[in-house]
Amino acid sequence: MKESNKKKEEKIKELQSFIARFSANASKSRQATSRKKILENIKLEEIVPSSRKYPFIDFKIENKTGKEILMVTKLNKTIDGKKVLNNVSFTVQKNDKIAFIGDNDLAKTTLFKILMGELEPDSGHVTWGKTVIPTYYPVDNSNYFKNDETIIEWISHFYKIDDETALRGFLGRMLFSGDEVFKNVTVLSGGEKARCMFAKCMLENGNFLILDEPTNHLDLECITSLNNGLIKYEGELLFASHDHQFTQTIANRIIELTSDGFIDRKTTYDDYLEEKKVANK
Repeated sequence: MKESNKKKEEKIKELQSFIARFSANASKSRQATSRKKILENIKLEEIVPSSRKYPFIDFKIENKTGKEILMVTKLNKTIDGKKVLNNVSFTVQKNDKIAFIGDNDLAKTTLFKILMGELEPDSGHVTWGKTVIPTYYPVDNSNYFKNDETIIEWISHFYKIDDETALRGFLGRMLFSGDEVFKNVTVLSGGEKARCMFAKCMLENGNFLILDEPTNHLDLECITSLNNGLIKYEGELLFASHDHQFTQTIANRIIELTSDGFIDRKTTYDDYLEEKKVANK
């Protein structure tokens, strides 16, 4: 549209120049009149500014993890009589961004809860490195929004600076502007709660992220901002998502949780799927 307008503007200038030069010239008056009609019919396209708004999502870390990060050894867990984790073992290395995939979403959520100490395994061990500061984004965040308080009061629990102006500025970048910061957290939509949780995660400055289905409830703009923020993230990351493009652009390692155990590959999501396709053939 901009290119089209540019060409039209050039044509308008050309016509205006001819008309100004020859409109008083008897021999050229008919041509000048013809060009006036052409000029009247040239319409510039109206370029409407985009109304799409993107939150600012950028996970900064204060200190990088050391040599030892996370070691998971032979985890087993049975829930309601069904085994969801079967002898799962893996070691997180520097710069790992691991996507956990598989048909059983409960298996992924159970693993993340065990890593964060919210569940105990039936057997096995989890060993964190001493320098690791994990930050967790759960698939179910309802427990975080039970208290009767406003968004600005809620976020103040995680902000180290007691400054309402700074808080409002931070929330503004997460698309909570004006009086929206005084909205009660108990009535927030799924997308608004998700943005609050991302704000919390950013303020914690963790050097290790665990994100369980973080794209749920998000619009395209928020998914794009989150996607870009995680690509730039300099810490280690474990996540689960049903968004193919999101997983493909972020993960450099894939762990598939299966009923028999797990499959661990240092590869992209697309390459892993292609590898499985070839293996099945």
